[in-house]
Amino acid sequence: MRTSDITNRFTESVIREMTRVANAHGAVNLSQGFPDWPAPQVIKEAAAKAILSDVNQYAITFGAKPLREAIAELYLKRYEMQVNPETDLCVCCGATEAIISALLATTNRGDEVVIFTPFYENYGPDCWISGAVPRFVPLRLTKVNGTIRWMFDPDELRRAFNDKTRAIIVNSPQNPTGHVFDEHELKVIADLCIQHDALAITDEIYEFITYDGHRHIPIATLPGMADRTITISGLSKTWSVTGWRMGYSVAPRDITLGIRKVHDFLTVGAAAPLMEAGAVALRMPDSYYAEMQARYAARRTFALDMLRASGFDPVVPEGAYYIMADFSALRRSADEDDTAFAMRLVKEIGVATVPGSSFFWEKGPDNPGRSFVRFAFCKQQATLDAAAARLKALHA
Repeated sequence: MRTSDITNRFTESVIREMTRVANAHGAVNLSQGFPDWPAPQVIKEAAAKAILSDVNQYAITFGAKPLREAIAELYLKRYEMQVNPETDLCVCCGATEAIISALLATTNRGDEVVIFTPFYENYGPDCWISGAVPRFVPLRLTKVNGTIRWMFDPDELRRAFNDKTRAIIVNSPQNPTGHVFDEHELKVIADLCIQHDALAITDEIYEFITYDGHRHIPIATLPGMADRTITISGLSKTWSVTGWRMGYSVAPRDITLGIRKVHDFLTVGAAAPLMEAGAVALRMPDSYYAEMQARYAARRTFALDMLRASGFDPVVPEGAYYIMADFSALRRSADEDDTAFAMRLVKEIGVATVPGSSFFWEKGPDNPGRSFVRFAFCKQQATLDAAAARLKALHA
């Protein structure tokens, strides 16, 4: 028996594979982006209380009312976005499911979806599964006012849009680069969406993790974009509950209706007791967000110093909790690519990363990621200390 042609177009997740390799070799896992510190006690207690109170059966398919109301309150408070919790929301099993549900609900076979590269590895397979055709536009390292940033060429982006373009996926803050799209960049994207009657499907899962004055701007808040944006986010990263799989989409009611239909037949619904806890999480005080940002900022500084001292050339992220680092100076030979280097790092040094090529679509020697690996610094200080100690062996 053979598998479908669609599944033959992509591999299993390289990120999750590197976690398995890390576990097999007892390595410090800086590959997969999950915080290794405890979730806030108050939301764990809320989840336990819900389970003990027998909130253990199906909730409303598109999300329990308390969580939907908390999401609507958050968007009004943070972004002045008016969200109707009865018609404009769908709670999904993680932002990952929300994205594939959004694509299945809005694209037809042959429609094109614009994706910036490097990109989170799910986006390409999500397009293929939904029958859409991904059209890639590169972010390139560019010096702007003395700072190296990952930037797109507006003219190149304009050429990617055409009469087949149905949507663009915008991930900000971005995984893997940490790029935060500023208002000027978002306006270029918004103008193209309006001109070509295209949707913006946004992945904003790292929305509360930014640095150095960069701020997250939902593209839905720009003029003309409220009716053509599917905003996607979730609890995983902000509240250290990646295993809860709690995400959601915010979109106009007609689009939300389609997403709810797909979601219903993909997963039925998210975990009922965890939705009760999610409502508690979203109503935590502003001090929680400030403390979380300070924690990540300190980890970023440590990780950048660690990588520079170890011989890497890291690109400073503006948001999220990843660092793309050039390892060219550490190659054993000219033909050692990112995959070979990552495997050597995990097996011989005991630190796991993600090969940079997995975030690009090009194959072989033309892949721009062959000189990069991605590090996740969302770890306890003890974890980062252990990684720093092991990385010293690169110079032994």
